[in-house]
Amino acid sequence: MSIPAAAPGGPAPGEFTGHRRGSRGYRGVLIGLAAAGVATFAQLYSLQGVLPELAADLGISAASAALTVSAATLGLAVTVIPWSAAADRFGRLPAMRLAILAAVVLGLAVPLSPSLPVLLGLRFLEGAALGGIPAVALAYLSEEVSRVHAAVAAGTYVSGTTIGGLLGRILAAPLAELVNWRVGVAAVSLLAACAAAVFMLTAPRQRGFLPVRGALPGHGLAARLAANLRNPRLLALYLQGFLLMGGFVAVYNYLGFRLGAEPFGLPSSLASSLFLAYLAGTWSSRAAGTLAARLRGGRKPVLLLSIGAMALGLGLTVADNLPAIVAGLLVFTAGFFAAHSIASGWTPLLAREGRAQASSLYNLFYYTGSSLLGWAGGYCFQQDGWRSLVLFVGVLLAAAALVAVLVLRTEDDVARKPSAKVQ
Repeated sequence: MSIPAAAPGGPAPGEFTGHRRGSRGYRGVLIGLAAAGVATFAQLYSLQGVLPELAADLGISAASAALTVSAATLGLAVTVIPWSAAADRFGRLPAMRLAILAAVVLGLAVPLSPSLPVLLGLRFLEGAALGGIPAVALAYLSEEVSRVHAAVAAGTYVSGTTIGGLLGRILAAPLAELVNWRVGVAAVSLLAACAAAVFMLTAPRQRGFLPVRGALPGHGLAARLAANLRNPRLLALYLQGFLLMGGFVAVYNYLGFRLGAEPFGLPSSLASSLFLAYLAGTWSSRAAGTLAARLRGGRKPVLLLSIGAMALGLGLTVADNLPAIVAGLLVFTAGFFAAHSIASGWTPLLAREGRAQASSLYNLFYYTGSSLLGWAGGYCFQQDGWRSLVLFVGVLLAAAALVAVLVLRTEDDVARKPSAKVQ
């Protein structure tokens, strides 16, 4: 794979080719972004672990309670593009630092919400602040890490997001049952503040990108967005994020309600332990990057295998048998994070210009899927139970696989076209 010419605002080709594996800079990028992932996703999904308690406390339905998750992901979705523009103007690290500080402050205010409308408003603003991390992180990573190690490095970042999502849920849920949901969410916000401090101290200064201080002809924000939206392979990756994330969040939003009802009747503290399935994603996201670097055909076959694993795990959750549900959730979660690692890490590499915007568009689709499809699945669940929700998610997985098969190229296809850029 050849290193492409730098995007506007980047250094001249040959000046800096990225930190290589084993170097101090490489470790700093990975540790810093992993900590940022923990801070972001612990806060973003902390309420998912306390939805049954929140619904009971506020006297609302499961789908209404799930709006507290969707409000945050919607806020994130609508701000990723403005955050990417800010990162181009002021730099990747300054944008991420501002975002994570604002998110921590708002996160500490969320448990103080006196009513559902105020809670939804604060969650939207919290998500809007959090948007600065996923909007910029992978662009920063792709510019600061050697392209040879980019897939593995992206997998490590996604591993951090899985740990954050896991900690946010398993910390909040037991505290919600012991005290109340507000105490649980406050504890997660304090954890996020600690992770944010690690990010601030470890992420190295940017060397692969120089902020754009003035408008460059032909390279305005609209032009960069349009260029990425015209690329059919990028659109295919955006749809992976939309469809797969929507299905994933739908399963996790309503699983706690299912396990709290008959025939299981699990208390929330025990049901929340199933979020430990996120550890399967911590492993699979990094493993997927390693496999893509070694496997003939590269990223595409790994993406399709990952979607297949999601479908297999989803099918196992239909059983009214707790061990089968646990096994299914492990496979489903591992498959999702492997697919997300491949799709999100592939996105900035396909962008001919506007890498930050390419990643931001991926996140826009990804979190829009989380907000809309994750919430819509609740209507299937409330009307016809878990089997109806499984059918809904299964259709999403089938659509994602079809798009990948028809549009995305394997690395071997690209290698046969010497003049083509990395696809």
